[in-house]
Amino acid sequence: MLEVKNAKKTFFRDTPNERVALDNLSLTLDDGEFLTIIGSNGAGKSTLFNAITGGFILDGGSIALGGEDVTWLAPHKRALVIGYIFQNPAKGTAPSMTIEENLALAYSRGKKWPLRKGVSREDHSFFKDHLARFEMGLEDRLTDKVGLLSGGQRQALAMLMSTIAKPRLLLLDEHTAALDPAAAQKIMRITDEIVREQKLATMMITHNTKQALDFGTRTVMLEEGKIILDILGEERKNMTLPRLMEHYSHLRVI
Repeated sequence: MLEVKNAKKTFFRDTPNERVALDNLSLTLDDGEFLTIIGSNGAGKSTLFNAITGGFILDGGSIALGGEDVTWLAPHKRALVIGYIFQNPAKGTAPSMTIEENLALAYSRGKKWPLRKGVSREDHSFFKDHLARFEMGLEDRLTDKVGLLSGGQRQALAMLMSTIAKPRLLLLDEHTAALDPAAAQKIMRITDEIVREQKLATMMITHNTKQALDFGTRTVMLEEGKIILDILGEERKNMTLPRLMEHYSHLRVI
C-alpha cells in the first residue's frame, strides 16, 4: 500500500522561474490497485514518481510504503522494494551483461544471499520459463548480451526484472511509448497479467488516454501538481474518451 500525504514540492523557489510541481497532493493506493495517470506536460506526473523513488526530498508532506514511512529514506533503499520501468528501453538494464545475469541481479534484490559464481541450473530454468510468456524468443537467448536486444525485448526484460522479486510498488513511466505498436501491445498485455497475478500496487503514467482507460482499475488526472479527477468503478467503466476530454477542459478552468 502506498500513501502520499499533502506532498509539496516547488522548484526554483524565489526566482522568476519558480514552479509549483506538487501542490499539497494526497493519494492512497491499495495492493492490487492499478492506477493510470494522465495530464499535460508539466502537470506533475514524473515529479510524483521522483518523489516516491527519492529523486528529491519533499518540501512538505510524507510518503509511506507498506506501512513504513519512506519520506527520508535513501533512493537506493527504496529501490529494493520499488520496481521502476522507464520510457527509454536502454534504462533499467545493464547492456554489457547477459540476460540471465541481469535477471539474477534483479532476483537477488533485497535478499541476503552469499555471492556465488554464475547462475544456478534452477535459476536458469526459472528465468527461461518466465521469459517464454513474452513470446519474443528471449528464453532461448539467456546468454546473449542485453545490448543486442531490440527496444521491445529490452522492455520485456525490464518488466520481468522489476517484478521477478515481487516489489511493494511498480512504477511504469510511459513504458510503451517508445515501442512499435505490436511490441507496445504485447508489453501492455503482459504488464496487465503480471499486475493481476501478483496483485501489485501499480502506477502507470501515459499520454495515451485510450490506454489509460483500457488498462488498470483507476485513473487520475493531474494538473499543476494537483489531482483534478479521480475515477474508478462504474464511472470509469462507462467513461468515453470524448467525455474524459470534456471533463479535462472543464476542470482546467475551474
